[in-house]
Amino acid sequence: MQEGKIIKALSGFYYVLSAESITQCRGRGNFRKNKITPLVGDHVEFQADNAQEGYILKVLDRKNELVRPPIANVDQAILVFSAVEPDFSTALLDRFLVLVESKGIMPIICITKKDLLSDKNSERIHSYFEDYRSLGYEVLITSSKTEEGMKDLLPYLNGKISVFAGQSGVGKSSLLNAIRPELELKTDDISTHLGRGKHTTRHVELIEVEEGLVADTPGFSSLEFSELELADLPFCFPEMVKIGQDCKFRGCLHINEPKCAVKKAVEEGVIPSYRYDHYQTFYEEIKDRKPRY
Repeated sequence: MQEGKIIKALSGFYYVLSAESITQCRGRGNFRKNKITPLVGDHVEFQADNAQEGYILKVLDRKNELVRPPIANVDQAILVFSAVEPDFSTALLDRFLVLVESKGIMPIICITKKDLLSDKNSERIHSYFEDYRSLGYEVLITSSKTEEGMKDLLPYLNGKISVFAGQSGVGKSSLLNAIRPELELKTDDISTHLGRGKHTTRHVELIEVEEGLVADTPGFSSLEFSELELADLPFCFPEMVKIGQDCKFRGCLHINEPKCAVKKAVEEGVIPSYRYDHYQTFYEEIKDRKPRY
């Protein structure tokens, strides 16, 4: 019996890394019956007579998992957003941040395509970046074309399993290609008809970068809060966790409660109004969600 980590899943095969060798495995026969689906990032027990014919016998406990992309045991998420093409969206970024925070994954915001940012838009975009930094998030500004900011990103990857995730067309594959040119990951231009990128990454795979592993993942086709409960939503906004300690009522949801410190902070400009607007939108979305049976 050996232990290893799944670094790629493709066409029913799982590629397990152990002791610096990779074994191609299939899942145990009763996995489907027991509704067990191994994921990239899983720690597993397996047996194999050779590098091509192994079987995963057990999937060990996960500390977290994502549905889209399907990956487990993630340490941090590099949320890749472009300054332009497609335009930077705080609403979409906050959706990603809530999902990541709800899974206990450390988010790092990485802005790409700085070289395309005009002087006209630069001040507005940079004010957003400073807002997120003031909330406690790490914000990196990069350009895969000019390689600006690349050296700033590398130390974050050491010793971690990182997910590179974000809207299609923002340059996730281009970013990884700039870090490791030999990867030659396929990239496509943005579809001008749809206003979004074409999906160029067909599967999830952990790739060695620096002293860590990163996943270049497909663009999210949807970002729904299907597993998030209303009571947990405020804990996905770090500024609300901190300021909410001063609310009059314990368990305040910062919507209709009197003497709410969070709403006061919004009025005073301590919390950006757009962050609270997004919070309200997410609150209504979760409240109106159809119950699961």
